[in-house]
Amino acid sequence: MSKQLTKTVSRTLLGLAAALTLAAGAAHATPKIVKKVPPEFPAEAARQSISQGSVRAKMNIEPDGKVSGVEILEAEPRKVFDKAVTRALMDWKFEPSGQKETHEVKLVFKNED
Repeated sequence: MSKQLTKTVSRTLLGLAAALTLAAGAAHATPKIVKKVPPEFPAEAARQSISQGSVRAKMNIEPDGKVSGVEILEAEPRKVFDKAVTRALMDWKFEPSGQKETHEVKLVFKNED
């Protein structure tokens, strides 16, 4: 292969790699939240003397920015805050992107009463 052809192929591959990197970055851009609803601290948790916890959840976001589903990925303690998180996240709204997306969040609970 000639030096000129090698340079051309290298430039083409570098350009393609840069384009793929930009496309991948755009595909994984964080959706912009336009309405955030905080979860309520469950009364049942307070009755059980549970004062703190955390939940990591994944939301399915429709092209119009509405949340269509919530999946609990991790929770500590388990099953204590799940319903409160699901109810709150279903009310979140995102800037419409025109495509279905997912977004993960971690919510931390602390009851200081």
